[in-house]
Amino acid sequence: MTIEWRYTTQPDLGVLSLAGYLGPEAVARFTGAVGWVLARGTGPVILDLTELRGWSTGGQLAVAQAASRLADVGRSLELAAIPADGSLVPDPAQPSIPVHADLPAALATHRTVTGEQRQWRSDEWPSEQSGTPGA
Repeated sequence: MTIEWRYTTQPDLGVLSLAGYLGPEAVARFTGAVGWVLARGTGPVILDLTELRGWSTGGQLAVAQAASRLADVGRSLELAAIPADGSLVPDPAQPSIPVHADLPAALATHRTVTGEQRQWRSDEWPSEQSGTPGA
């Protein structure tokens, strides 16, 4: 099982949304999505986990590594709606990762963003027509 992702940018803010299960099979895909984020946005990144069904220890480590990659270029990572089956264990060697109850709470911590939005997603991202929030 793998993940699907959607990345939405606004001026100086990005939201990377995941759907599925972030386990060992999905880490490479997640790492690729983070590379996409690094190449196509600026400012903080909110990792929206609303549609994520769960994550393994390896998935959690991949999230911590993503925070480090972003920090290396002066960007931060924040989490929204972490899965109920686990929480990210803080590592003092890694950048601090703020955790928000949901995406609206995460967005509320940033000023209202206006301007052009751009969006990219994996092929199987859940669509609005299926009743699942999506692109």
